[in-house]
Amino acid sequence: MLAAAALILAFKLGLSAVLPLTGDEAYFLYWGIYPDFGYYDHPPMIGWLLYLVHRISNAPWLLRLPVTLLSFALAAGVYFVLRGADEIKAALAALAFMLLPVNVWAVLITTDTPLIFFSFASVLAYWQGLVRRAPAWHALAGAFLGLAFLSKYFAVLLGLAYVAYTVSSPRGKRDWRALSLVVLCSLPFAAINLWWNYEHCWANLMFNAYNRNEGAGWSWKTPLLYAVSVLYLLSPVALWQLAKDRRAALAALADPATRFFAFMFAFPFGFFAVLSLVKQIGLHWMLGFVPFFFVLAGWILSREQLRRSVVYLGAFSALHVAAIVVAAALPLETWKNARVYDGIVYHVRINDVLRELEPYEGQFALAADGYSPAVTASYYSGKYFFVFGRGSSYARQDDILTDFRPLDGKDILILRKDPPEDPEYRPYFRSVEYKEFTLSGATFHLVLGRGFDFPAYREVALKAVRDRLYAIPRYLPQGRCYFCERYFDAPTCPVRK
Repeated sequence: MLAAAALILAFKLGLSAVLPLTGDEAYFLYWGIYPDFGYYDHPPMIGWLLYLVHRISNAPWLLRLPVTLLSFALAAGVYFVLRGADEIKAALAALAFMLLPVNVWAVLITTDTPLIFFSFASVLAYWQGLVRRAPAWHALAGAFLGLAFLSKYFAVLLGLAYVAYTVSSPRGKRDWRALSLVVLCSLPFAAINLWWNYEHCWANLMFNAYNRNEGAGWSWKTPLLYAVSVLYLLSPVALWQLAKDRRAALAALADPATRFFAFMFAFPFGFFAVLSLVKQIGLHWMLGFVPFFFVLAGWILSREQLRRSVVYLGAFSALHVAAIVVAAALPLETWKNARVYDGIVYHVRINDVLRELEPYEGQFALAADGYSPAVTASYYSGKYFFVFGRGSSYARQDDILTDFRPLDGKDILILRKDPPEDPEYRPYFRSVEYKEFTLSGATFHLVLGRGFDFPAYREVALKAVRDRLYAIPRYLPQGRCYFCERYFDAPTCPVRK
């Protein structure tokens, strides 16, 4: 197991060192550069984590080190839970978890990294509290749950799994004190997020509950995609074995510890199954609950059955590694017909992109038409690129960081990957000039706007953003809103219709 862990670690460190920083990663890094108690999309934990790492270095491999090491920490946790029953089975289950393809190739630092860690820590603490009958462990589980909540709202699913486990326990064995301690000790962390949202346009709630779900609706494709994602994230071999021996698996649930971890796995995955009827489920959404499946497999399956999962996952991950190595060795132009080719070139040759902008530095304020190109250019140049235009409903932390009022009358350069439409820019500048340059067959565009007209921009672009993304539901009490206060002289925003 240690040899496999060493090989996986070496591969992940190498990949994290050579893979260009993605737009999402650069976006979260800027949360760390400007630490706060909250950010537009999610609670603040990933920003706090990257603040600490960034103080050491901004090298990609170091920024990604927490996620690089995460799977090994979780595998150690799986082994710790299982070793008392059968040390060999514990090692096999931990090894199977480490060999999951997503644990071999995933090196991107995201909001899921601290969520997964603190969720797992919370479950381990809760389990220890049950085993030891020690309230202190349940209090610790609540604190970890609160930290998971400050990472991402999916931590709520874990809290609901605790409730479901307690309610479904046999009468007389329902530990309401444990559940109460968990809830009580998690509340201070939730209060931090509640306060920040009240004072910041309810940005997290608006994004996660409203703005990002505008296109949600019934689809036959999304449940199918969810089923494929489950097969990819877990071991199909172990799933088949559990289904085949379902009587033995169901009988094993009579054991309180097995039943506890079954709830920690089955409740979130069941919730995602229902949600998949109307919305595509992201692969990363499920990652925080995957370790509990391998704990169950380690308890229920035999040594030989676990070995088969190890062999399958080892071979499957080896294919992933070979594909990544081959893809990295191919010339960049190999991917020229791919829909995202301009994005690939942008990230791989970002330093060449930035050199094309050097003649304009000092004359123009620097911007891009979306958050991903903006923060990527910001990371590699060391100069902050803001987002110009209405943008999407995603990743709007720039709404907090950028104030367009001081830019009135200034000249602005906007970097784009696709051709600009003149009506997007002409109304907001005294004059507009368009230029382009080509790298590795991908064409990039520059909009050179001179004499920025802030009042015109506010009345059209910013007002459209306010009405679309910052209209607060009537049931929410409003504290302050940076967007409406800054641009529309009102401490609160319009009520959502």
